[in-house]
Amino acid sequence: MIKIIAAVGKNLELGKNGGLIWHLPNDLKFFKSQTVGCMVAMGRNTYNSLPKKLPGRKHLVITDVDDFNKSVDDVDIFYNMEDMLKEIKKHSENEDVFIIGGASIYRQFVPFADELILTEVDAEAPDADVYFPVFDKAQYVREVVASNEDNGIKYEHVRYVRK
Repeated sequence: MIKIIAAVGKNLELGKNGGLIWHLPNDLKFFKSQTVGCMVAMGRNTYNSLPKKLPGRKHLVITDVDDFNKSVDDVDIFYNMEDMLKEIKKHSENEDVFIIGGASIYRQFVPFADELILTEVDAEAPDADVYFPVFDKAQYVREVVASNEDNGIKYEHVRYVRK
């Protein structure tokens, strides 16, 4: 299955200054529990924002930079959406492939995603500079998986499964 995973604010805020908006340790644990052992697909900026490669996950990165990190082991580099999508579809028949960002990658993959796993943060970030794409919630069955709170910020892990 192709799954999108992201943490979003009340207005679909996703990030600012190349990073996450909120520090939610339990959400990071949730992200790890969902994605470990799976492929994770992302854009170059998201890959560069990681402190290190995510252990236990095969990385797929799309970029328009010709010499981007070719020396990194266990990272497949793609230079166009069509090639990346072919690779993802090939694997998604037998395993979960997670789209982990950024905003333009989410926007391109929403039409292909079987499931969206969103951490819906009960907060707003007026200084956000990156947003998750608006999607038609009527096309999905919504299920709250868990509720949590970190640093005084409440949030829910919500699974949207395509009808």
